[in-house]
Amino acid sequence: MPPNPNDWNQKIIDEFRTNEGRVGGQFEGALMILVHHVGAKSGTERVNPLVYFPHGDRMVIIASKGGAPTNPDWYHNLKAHPDVDVEVGTERFPVTVEEATGAERDALWARVVEQMPGFGEYQEKVDRLIPVLVLQRVD
Repeated sequence: MPPNPNDWNQKIIDEFRTNEGRVGGQFEGALMILVHHVGAKSGTERVNPLVYFPHGDRMVIIASKGGAPTNPDWYHNLKAHPDVDVEVGTERFPVTVEEATGAERDALWARVVEQMPGFGEYQEKVDRLIPVLVLQRVD
């Protein structure tokens, strides 16, 4: 039986919260964020740990799903309900999520791939254009 991704995510979430936003393993040294969101269909509250990239006063996340042929479920949830909370380090705050498109998306994508080339490898594996999402803090 394959491992349950929810169990895997929960271990990362627990490590994140125990270590003030830092995790090890394959995410050692990466900037991590916990995104709280609501299921687009179910209405169920969920939390996903994701790598993020600072961009001025905003944060960028990538809906790569490890190079899978479909977008991750959380992507659809954020599109349906773009006002969410995030945890960064020990702080939790509200953000608004927008999908970057066109030249903005391409420029952000190039920065991401420069910092973490694995995302470029994911794009090479799939026919879909991997979404780039921008999170803006709401004060």
